[in-house]
Amino acid sequence: MGVDPQGTTDPQDDAAPQGAAADPTPASDTSTSSTTSTTTADGVVHNGTTARVTSQTLGAATGAKHRVGADAVAPSVRSAAAWSWRFLTIAAGLALVFWLISIFKVIVIPVAIALLLTVLLQPLAAFLRVRLRFPVALAATTSVVGLVAVIIGLIVLAGNQIINGFADLWDKAAEGIQQGLDWLASGPFGLEAVSIDAYIDDVVEAIEKNSGTLVSGALSVTTTVGQVLAGAVIALFCTLFFLIDGRRIWSWVVGLLPRHTRERTHQAGRRGLVTLASYARTQILVAFIDAVGIGVGAAILGIPLAVPLGVLVFIGSFVPFVGAIVTGAIAVLVALVAKGWVAGLIMLGIVLLVQQIESNVLQPWLMGHAVSLHPVAVLLVVTGGTLVAGIVGALFAVPIAAVLNTVVLYFHGHDKFPELGFEDHVNIRPAGRRAVMITSAERLVGDGPTDQGGTGITALDKFLSKLPRTPKGNS
Repeated sequence: MGVDPQGTTDPQDDAAPQGAAADPTPASDTSTSSTTSTTTADGVVHNGTTARVTSQTLGAATGAKHRVGADAVAPSVRSAAAWSWRFLTIAAGLALVFWLISIFKVIVIPVAIALLLTVLLQPLAAFLRVRLRFPVALAATTSVVGLVAVIIGLIVLAGNQIINGFADLWDKAAEGIQQGLDWLASGPFGLEAVSIDAYIDDVVEAIEKNSGTLVSGALSVTTTVGQVLAGAVIALFCTLFFLIDGRRIWSWVVGLLPRHTRERTHQAGRRGLVTLASYARTQILVAFIDAVGIGVGAAILGIPLAVPLGVLVFIGSFVPFVGAIVTGAIAVLVALVAKGWVAGLIMLGIVLLVQQIESNVLQPWLMGHAVSLHPVAVLLVVTGGTLVAGIVGALFAVPIAAVLNTVVLYFHGHDKFPELGFEDHVNIRPAGRRAVMITSAERLVGDGPTDQGGTGITALDKFLSKLPRTPKGNS
């Protein structure tokens, strides 16, 4: 007689007819018999030397059970599905954000530029306030006016250089193009002059056929110029008021969040602002050194448009990797056209030397851990920003990524700037009906004089003491 793990009689043994002698030899699932049977701890019935395993004992031993409904799906599949719909939700949210930015780009981009200008001008404004005792508004205005004066000076200087040197450069370029055509005719390609002229005629004909497209492109450029001027005005206006009332504006923004998240958001914002300031000031210094190095090298070689090349390198240095490569290539081409291949090779050596000093010495030393992004991450971020928003995306991709990196790490418990401390707190506005009454009292009463008894209690204190106390949790 077999015994199952629960100690009951095996169903197959009960199937024998009553009164019939039990067959000591099992029918099919055992080859030997034994008068004794034992059940091991794993639920397997042993009859002598042969173990008989039933479906009940196998299920009990392996812990297998029939899955119904959602339990029939493997845990790995459920986990992958959960991650998938969350990822799709995040992607949809980011797509919505990018779409809104594209709609309001005339406002969003100037505000972003104003933030960069604010962190750059903040030390100058603080110096004017503290050292020279300027009022806050005057210090901010002086800083913005000084920035505008520097930009206009660079434009005028570069414009004069372009006007004076462009004619000579154009003649050199035309001569270089003619030399190239002669080489195509007499060089290894062996192109005939008639074929070259035919190619040139095809280019001219293509330009004539697409003249309407070129005109519409010129009109779009005019529209873009109008948007740039409007954006410049918005950026300067926002920069001025960020310098004057930046703290108040930030407190208002943080005050829109739930009360329990305001302090952490404020501390994370402080650290993000330090990262943004470190990036902006470092990029300004690195761009200036690049511009001076390449501009001075071009001037020593006697290359025309040395100052405009320096200004172009200064602007291009704000786009990591891509900007340095493009502006360096332009400097080499100008040297090649103006002075020949020897000057072009020398200019190439100067560009490579300046860029190596920038990438291996200046960037690690000046930025440090403030903008701790791996070069691969920087390259991917710049590429993604360029694909999404063009030149603007390339300019703002790295600072946005650096700020997000600092803020996210802080929310996850890693403080990159512990020296900032936590003494700086954001002003939390009171909530509910009591907040409205307190605000009205501050506007109407203010900090009045003390009472005649000299107790030091102001009129505002008396007014507030009469307000009904709101129970905790009711706002």
